[in-house]
Amino acid sequence: MTVPSFVKNPALATVAAFLLLLALAHGLGFSHGATLVTRTLAYALAAVSLSFLIGQCGLVSFGHAAPFGIGAYAVLIAGEAGVREVLVVLPLAAAAAALFSAVTGAIALRTRGVYFIMITLAFAQMAFYVAASLSAYGGDDGMAIAGRSTFFGIRFLKADTSLALLAIALVGLALFLFQRLAASRFGLMLRAARANESKVEALGLAPYRHRLIALALAGAVAGLAGALIANQVEYVSPALMGWHVSGELIVMVVLGGIGHPVGAVIGAVVVTLLDESLGHLTEHWRLGLGLVIILVALLRDADLKSLLRGGSR
Repeated sequence: MTVPSFVKNPALATVAAFLLLLALAHGLGFSHGATLVTRTLAYALAAVSLSFLIGQCGLVSFGHAAPFGIGAYAVLIAGEAGVREVLVVLPLAAAAAALFSAVTGAIALRTRGVYFIMITLAFAQMAFYVAASLSAYGGDDGMAIAGRSTFFGIRFLKADTSLALLAIALVGLALFLFQRLAASRFGLMLRAARANESKVEALGLAPYRHRLIALALAGAVAGLAGALIANQVEYVSPALMGWHVSGELIVMVVLGGIGHPVGAVIGAVVVTLLDESLGHLTEHWRLGLGLVIILVALLRDADLKSLLRGGSR
């Protein structure tokens, strides 16, 4: 039996799978389906960008929630200024998150290993407290956005299904982009620097600049994820930048397998389903997630060891 060519392409296969899920949810009358798909893919998008950093660069960022939250705040602040056009809001969210990642990354990349983890966490906590101090935008409590983004003035994304389709498209594009980057000379350079930085520098190459670009790119994609979650929830708060969000993104990457972008999507699906299933039974649903993580830790010992070393297998 011949396997359809699109199945061999991770980006196309992921898009097809989520389109099928969306169609099934619509056909079965599951009204919460589009919302669930959008929320899952928003976190999956952020996890995919983090997976690229870990898998290609060996950079384990424990502050990836910061560009995620900055993307969400870009939607909130632009909305308060009267700008809700999606073709403006999405690039704005990506640019703001990329700028934050580039500026903080320029300092963080001076460190390695556990020090890189700690400094990225520190920058994310600084972003958290800056957001919490923005009293004009709700401060600690956060604030509802003025309304979902529009498309040429049309409230196209007001429907949950339309927002889910946008999320599917963004995840498909991100997977395609990271897949192409990994196969390019840029990706080869990142992997070579991860394996032996001294040898790369001895060849006259500059891994620092390549890593900084990778950090900014991953931050931009996380910013798009934040813009998605802001539109889905229609509410933004500093909690989006909390350390626990960064931890959940790392868990998603580990659950799906380090170094495989589609694995991050699978990890996001697992965490969201656990939240949806166990979260309705008890507020302590993360105990169940903890048991899953322990099980994965036992089965994926090699992955965790490589994560602690700051790289992939």
